Amino acid sequence: MPKTPYAAPAATRPTRWTALALAGAALVSVTAGAVLPASATESHGPPVTGTARAHHSVDTAALTALMAPGAMASGTMVRVGGTGPGWTGATGPLSQDPSANFRIGSITKLFTSTLVLQLVGEGRFTLDTPVQELLPGTLPAHWKPITVGRLLSHTSGIPEPCVAFGPGEAPTPEQAVSHWTDPKCAAPQHPVLTQQYNGANYFLLGMVVEKATGRSYADEVQHRIARPLGLRHTYLPKPGDRSVPAPVLADGGEIEPWAWAEGGMLSNAPDLERFMTALLRGRLLRPAQQRQLFVMPALSAGAGDRFSAGGLMRAEVDHTVVWGKTGSMGRSTNGVFATEGGRRTVVYSLLPAGRDRDLLREHISELVGAAL
Repeated sequence: MPKTPYAAPAATRPTRWTALALAGAALVSVTAGAVLPASATESHGPPVTGTARAHHSVDTAALTALMAPGAMASGTMVRVGGTGPGWTGATGPLSQDPSANFRIGSITKLFTSTLVLQLVGEGRFTLDTPVQELLPGTLPAHWKPITVGRLLSHTSGIPEPCVAFGPGEAPTPEQAVSHWTDPKCAAPQHPVLTQQYNGANYFLLGMVVEKATGRSYADEVQHRIARPLGLRHTYLPKPGDRSVPAPVLADGGEIEPWAWAEGGMLSNAPDLERFMTALLRGRLLRPAQQRQLFVMPALSAGAGDRFSAGGLMRAEVDHTVVWGKTGSMGRSTNGVFATEGGRRTVVYSLLPAGRDRDLLREHISELVGAAL
């Protein structure tokens, strides 16, 4: 795809991850909604079905070993791409078609942040605009102003909700936000000293997108990202639609009906690779907003920082910075990462086979390290 400047739509080597990556990419993927089986299991599914094409940065032997069904994951899909040849493979109970569709969970947030930054570039609002101005009456009157930029970077200070969703409940975005703003729950922390990963931030951003454009979030994803990039398998299902078009990567287990703009989309590995490459190469954003993708918030508790001002997760692989996002839905744990400029990309999805999160973090770090 040729590189073209962003324009507003007419209608509107084998490596290891460092501790930073372990704390960010793997931890979020495990804690953002994955439901792990009650005990570790051994799977004797089919062997790795991969297509290896020589490239110095893909350790195919290590990938094959790491993807074999075992104690860490009963099934794994990996797609490596970017500049030069790539590699794809799938194991275990996953579809042996590495291009199969799956629910991407919180990787959805990258699409939301991209929409928001596009709207900033069009002058609809700024990163310093309080969300209270854009969505009057949505947040409690006694809360201090929370800017769009703080929502993007998970520095809003909004704590986790103290009110749980009921079984089978499928609330609207407004009802979902009410769980975080219930009078019984704590108010946002001030001053904000560290990032706190929170789906409320992206529910609010999805509502901002709809208010600013007058169109649904799902329509904006298609209008501004999916159709221009040719992402034919990437979309937000309609409320109540829990189906996944064939071929399906895996049975994701219980589907959360309320994830919407913070975790509700479907896609596949080729689409995610194309999206991530376009995003990092500046094909979706104007230059000023493109720079925000790589600015890390200046917080006094900087050791915990892992999300940029534009919503990207930052990690390091043997002194090489990579950017992306993790996401979970049902039993699956997913991720998409790329090196600077989208030169190398990796998309993965796996079915964890145990509860040991430290070992799972290490497994994911080795998996992505071998891929990049």
